[in-house]
Amino acid sequence: MSSEHLAGLALALTALLGAGCNQEATQSPAGQPHAPAPKTITLSNGLTIVFIPAGEFIMGDNDGDADERPAHQVQVGAFYMDTHELTQKAYEALMETNPSKSKGPDKPVEQVDWYHAVLYCNMRSLKQGLKPCYDPKTLACDFNAEGYRLPTEAEWEYACRAGTRGKYSFGDAPDKLRTYAWFKENAAQTTHPVGQKTPNAWGLYDMHGNVAEWCHDFYGQSYYQKNDSPNPRGPSAGDKCVLRGGSWRTGADGCRSSARNSETPRFADACFGSDSYGFRCVRKAK
Repeated sequence: MSSEHLAGLALALTALLGAGCNQEATQSPAGQPHAPAPKTITLSNGLTIVFIPAGEFIMGDNDGDADERPAHQVQVGAFYMDTHELTQKAYEALMETNPSKSKGPDKPVEQVDWYHAVLYCNMRSLKQGLKPCYDPKTLACDFNAEGYRLPTEAEWEYACRAGTRGKYSFGDAPDKLRTYAWFKENAAQTTHPVGQKTPNAWGLYDMHGNVAEWCHDFYGQSYYQKNDSPNPRGPSAGDKCVLRGGSWRTGADGCRSSARNSETPRFADACFGSDSYGFRCVRKAK
């Protein structure tokens, strides 16, 4: 990241911090991994989150691609997650810009690189009176901070699976994917407004398809061989960051719960692939 970008990031955060913040209401955690979908919590900014309970799951797929192996047991702590991919109207309300190629207020924001997703997380934290997770100079993440951040790859897959062990959150049959996802076969080469498809068992929409979602982690092709648990956070460094869930560009196989993808945190080519990349936020549970 350039010194100019870091300086701009610091100035933006400082300005927002000085402008005053509104504290959002939170709710006590509820629900268990195999229970019905927990109650959705509506925040003061109109966005909705859901409590994801702590638990264990089998991450990866021994029958999947090489970077999904070996499948291994992982423990994940409790956290809150946005029920929807971040929309263009929500991003623009805070960032005062909309970089998306396929415009629509309720469509997921896209053409956002990893750095700007992190900036949004910090800005959203400050706006709501929460301690930001990311250091504005180094972008190191304080996982103990109460603010927003990107989900770890393990958190993302755990939330996507919602207690299931099949190839998708609904089972193994790809012919059912149309009910849950906008992907290559039904998306007509574009994104769609969030929340139109059936959510998973924990009330999370579009975990398969629509836009691929940035995760916090650097990508490591052989990282699963390390079997780093509990709460794995990926390699300490790398050239690319993880994307999960597949997108409107992706076939059914690329939308599987364990399917992995990656991209440089700053797009090398602004015209390649970026219009299928978006994100959603998480925050720790008290």
